[in-house]
Amino acid sequence: MSVKIRLQRHGSKKRPFYFIVAASTTAPRDGKFIEKLGTYNPLTVPATIRMNRERALHWLDKGAQPTNTCRRILSFKGVLYLKHLMRGVSLGLFDQQAAMEKFEKWNGEHEELVARREEAHRKHKADKRHETMKESVRKVEEKNLAKAAQAETSDQPDVVEGEASESAEA
Repeated sequence: MSVKIRLQRHGSKKRPFYFIVAASTTAPRDGKFIEKLGTYNPLTVPATIRMNRERALHWLDKGAQPTNTCRRILSFKGVLYLKHLMRGVSLGLFDQQAAMEKFEKWNGEHEELVARREEAHRKHKADKRHETMKESVRKVEEKNLAKAAQAETSDQPDVVEGEASESAEA
């Protein structure tokens, strides 16, 4: 039985939410699976990924093949890098502690990068909201000025007619 690490779709129409699972290649996409490894929500910015790294690494070591999307997710979460480091340990290139130090260093840098991306997105969203607000306020002010100008022009002919009638009476 060959095993794949793949996404199992949940959520309603046009609102996808995925489980990351280890499943037999013959099982249907949303059907029976061997083990749930995590979740993936593509609707948040950046996408929310929760994963059990140890179990994912366990299945990769056993020969499970990730699908293209799962490979990207595993790479993003550092599971493939951890597998690479563990291979170096098994070949005797460095010890387990050095591998974990390298992974922790990479993971810290990666978390900072993700935090910067989230902050940049939040700032962009706020700026966009501010620009939209400024545009709508400008349009409302233009309408108010146009109404005021029209009211003044409609008042002036009445005054002019009144002055004309007063001068005619005199």
